[in-house]
Amino acid sequence: MFNVKLKRNEKRKLTRSMRKKMIVTFVIVVFALFGLIFRLMYIEYTSGEKYEKKVLSQLGYDSKTIAYQRGSIIDTKGSILATSVDVYNVILDCKVLSQETEKVEPTLQALATAFDDLSYDELYAKYQANITSQYQVLLKKQSYDSVQKFIAMQDDSENYPNISTSGVWMEKEYERQYPYNSLASSIIGFVSSGNVGTTGLENYYNSTLNGINGREYGYLNSDSNFEKTIKEAEDGETLVTTIDINIQTIVENKINEFMQNYANNYIEGDGAKNISVVVMNPNTGEILALADDKEYDLNNPRDLSSYYSEEELAALSDEEKYEKLNEIWQSYAISSTYEPGSTAKPFTVACGLETGALSGNEVYYCQGYETVNGQKISCVSIYGHGSETIEEALMDSCNASLMQMAETIGVANFTKYQNVFGFGLKTNIDLPGEARTDSLIYTADSMSAVDLATNAFGQNFNTTMIQLSSAFCSLINGGNYYQPHVVRKILDSEGNTISTIEPTLLKQTISEETSDILRQYLVSVVSDGTGKTAKVNGYSMGGKTGTAEKIPRDKTNYLVSFIGFAPAENPEVVIYAVVDQPNVEEQSHSTYAQQLVKDILSEVLPYMNIYMDEELVPEDSETAETAVAEEQPAESTPEDTPEASAEESAEESPAVNE
Repeated sequence: MFNVKLKRNEKRKLTRSMRKKMIVTFVIVVFALFGLIFRLMYIEYTSGEKYEKKVLSQLGYDSKTIAYQRGSIIDTKGSILATSVDVYNVILDCKVLSQETEKVEPTLQALATAFDDLSYDELYAKYQANITSQYQVLLKKQSYDSVQKFIAMQDDSENYPNISTSGVWMEKEYERQYPYNSLASSIIGFVSSGNVGTTGLENYYNSTLNGINGREYGYLNSDSNFEKTIKEAEDGETLVTTIDINIQTIVENKINEFMQNYANNYIEGDGAKNISVVVMNPNTGEILALADDKEYDLNNPRDLSSYYSEEELAALSDEEKYEKLNEIWQSYAISSTYEPGSTAKPFTVACGLETGALSGNEVYYCQGYETVNGQKISCVSIYGHGSETIEEALMDSCNASLMQMAETIGVANFTKYQNVFGFGLKTNIDLPGEARTDSLIYTADSMSAVDLATNAFGQNFNTTMIQLSSAFCSLINGGNYYQPHVVRKILDSEGNTISTIEPTLLKQTISEETSDILRQYLVSVVSDGTGKTAKVNGYSMGGKTGTAEKIPRDKTNYLVSFIGFAPAENPEVVIYAVVDQPNVEEQSHSTYAQQLVKDILSEVLPYMNIYMDEELVPEDSETAETAVAEEQPAESTPEDTPEASAEESAEESPAVNE
């Protein structure tokens, strides 16, 4: 027995096999713990916010977005053109409200009382159907004043003790508004959902105008108490434009008057197919006004009812409607190309003077046409102007003289200076949709003698209004080519200036001496030549008329224009007007564009405090109406035109009692 007892109490020794098993087990446990820790860390890193939000949501808490305010767009004198105003969505938190059973009926009743668009029965049905939901939108985009009645009830615990303060809340956001509706619509543009700028400045400066949303976070601290932290939103920046709302209004009113005066005048329809006007400061490149006849309400940009009847709209497919909308959304001055006609002639003269090919003392003889490589190309006057100096050639808009000048200038110089003046190049104005014209002009290698002749008087190449306007400014301001721009300054949300857009001088196109000569010639065009109709009484002015015959070239399809400046010696304003297919029997008279310019400048010049520098003279209506007109179609049209060239310039036959 004694020996047996000793054996029973004897400690068992660990074998080598047992020790190995224990070590393996220990290692497995350690690795498992490390795996669990790693998994928890991974979940925290990748989905921690998700699970935290889920827990907080189950407790009745969650994070909320704090919307930023998109920056405003204002005119040069501070008038608001576009802004974002506070609006509120009325949100019902059914889950929280269900935990306050005694407050359900009073709260829903208060909502029905405060908001005319809500009824108690509908609210109660919605509450019952979504009792676990924490986000039910009852009303959207309510004004600040409209939600104050209910908020006052929530705050008035004495008279309304049973209204929930957490089951209903107001979600603040912003709504884009345009106080002047359609004014400057082709410049400003509009915003689609999600604060996405669709056209105009809203599109070009979208990232500048937009800010960054903030967040309100709810969380449990170490004592399991609910706390919240707020990351404030960063509001967008504000654009101070070069646009003067008063000049813009004058321009748009005069365009509308033209459209109304000539509506159904010759055929049923509008006063013209297209009308566009650009007003610039020639010494800075600033756009003071830019307007088309295709205006639209920025607060309701997809409304086509002012252009089409209900029946017409019903017959349009969605794709067709979008195409129609694009037609009215785009800016004609920026996005459309055309052949300029005789407004291009001053550039030919400037090229000749600047290169030395012309001295300024030349005299040409016009017999009514020129024959170039066997092709007869007509002048303005089919009977010929006779002897013409360079100045007289511009005054009379003599095609024959310009063709003779171009022959002297030569292809190399001519195409070089087309590039210098920016034809075929984008101006890079700060607006979207600028048309490319690089394929619509000739190069030195592709230009024939006939092309040179017709290009010299504005035929057979395409430009845009903003291209020609910017280049023309350099002709009359001493040769300085400024980049055209629409924004002058950018402000932060507190109104502090972040950046100032100074005038950008890109190049010197011609010398100051050549500019002085050109300005003198162009003043003669208005005082004694084809531009008399544009003259504003009491003001010295210069300018050039233009007419282009469009395809089909049947002498019934014209685009007429006038570009001018004032005062003559130190120009402060340049204006360019294009009237595409005026609704008249005989379209080929630039007087339609000239009269539009005169009507605009008659109000703009006094508004700009540009003082009269000439004596007033009695108005001679007969002289104004029978002003020397220009340009009839060339009889011979070159076949090898640049790709996509749409229109040939055509010179007018004399206007009689228009």
